[in-house]
Amino acid sequence: MTMIENDRKATAAESAERETEEAPVETSVASEEARTEETIEQLLAPSAEIERLEAEKAELTDRLVRLAAEMDNLRKRTERDVADAHKYAVTKLASDMLIVGDNLRRALEAVPAERRESDEALKALAEGVEMTAREMDRLLQKNGVTRIAALGERFDPHRHQAMFEVADASVPAGTVVQVMQEGYQIGDRVLRAALVGIAKGGPATDAENGKTDDSDA
Repeated sequence: MTMIENDRKATAAESAERETEEAPVETSVASEEARTEETIEQLLAPSAEIERLEAEKAELTDRLVRLAAEMDNLRKRTERDVADAHKYAVTKLASDMLIVGDNLRRALEAVPAERRESDEALKALAEGVEMTAREMDRLLQKNGVTRIAALGERFDPHRHQAMFEVADASVPAGTVVQVMQEGYQIGDRVLRAALVGIAKGGPATDAENGKTDDSDA
């Protein structure tokens, strides 16, 4: 019995010794695995940070491009507004001056030609009024105010205002044959339309013929 017990004790001692030797090995493997995972995480972390920074960079670049486009549009719009302000600054004054010019021309038309020739004082006065009217037209033109072509032109509802129709077969229908009051524009804006009389009963214009041909087709 004594020998059996001794063998058991020896076996138990050996097992304990083996377990003691294997424990550090397992601990070492677990520690190595932990260090490996930590290293992988450290390697992956910069990649994620780079992706985040790249996304921020793309977003900031897009914002910058949009801002640059908005600033360019604002600059162009401001330049256009300033140019228009300079170009049309005299609009109100020009409109008022046109009324004065109309009155000067009416005054001249009210004086019969024979009276002007027979009365030197009246003739001098009329010539002074004519000079004033011409000077006013010159100053208006200097500031971008010009007369609208009307007599002999094709009627344009954007620039002409038809007051009556005249039977005239010698010109195409819709041609301006009389001008009751001159029209004016400043730049491409109409200050006032020309008051005109237009022909009717004449041959159709090319534009009307084209419309008729299209309709027949």
